[in-house]
Amino acid sequence: MLVITRREGEEVVIGNPAAPLGIVRIAAIKGDRVRIAFEFPREIDVHRREVAEQIIANEAAGPAVLGSIRPAAAEGG
Repeated sequence: MLVITRREGEEVVIGNPAAPLGIVRIAAIKGDRVRIAFEFPREIDVHRREVAEQIIANEAAGPAVLGSIRPAAAEGG
């Protein structure tokens, strides 16, 4: 794990500096809260850890069944 120190407004470049994959910016620091801005292409997913874990759990459980299929009613003549 890489640990670095950044101040508010400073950035970290991810990937090749000439054509970065993305940029992480320290947007604001207020007390013990840090706001982080992520600048990545839309096709790259960025999730908080708890959301990522929920996605993994849902994928492991298999597809969700949202309803049931009932036989069609017999057509009356």
